[in-house]
Amino acid sequence: MSVIRLAVAVCLVAGAVGVAAVLRRRQHPAAPSQPTYGAPSQLDRSDFPAADIDWLVVVFTSATCHTCADVAAKARALASRHVAVHEAEFGTSRDLHRRYHIEAVPTVVLCDAHGVVRAGFLGPVSATDLWAAVAEAREPGSSPEPGLGAL
Repeated sequence: MSVIRLAVAVCLVAGAVGVAAVLRRRQHPAAPSQPTYGAPSQLDRSDFPAADIDWLVVVFTSATCHTCADVAAKARALASRHVAVHEAEFGTSRDLHRRYHIEAVPTVVLCDAHGVVRAGFLGPVSATDLWAAVAEAREPGSSPEPGLGAL
């Protein structure tokens, strides 16, 4: 009887090891963590020219980024007596990129007179979306998409 018990025990252990090996092969390794990029929620207006203008659009760019040039051109069209536009290119404004933890370009932020960021965009953005976000920030309820540029 003990030989039979031993044979059953060996079979059970071998079966458990086989099942564990199959399960281990089916497990997928955890995906590598993905970077998370974000826009600042507050700016110190004294870091930028035209600190006395009601609204400020800052475009964080890099000279090596072709999309950045397009976004910066679209943002420059927003400039008026009520809206200042500043391009912070990485090569010449590295300190601003570090200070505001800009890790991806283009990053566009719109802030009010107190430096509170009211809208922001990461990556390419259309001129229409930029205009709508500025209009909504300046006059709430004026845009058909009030959440545009929400961070």
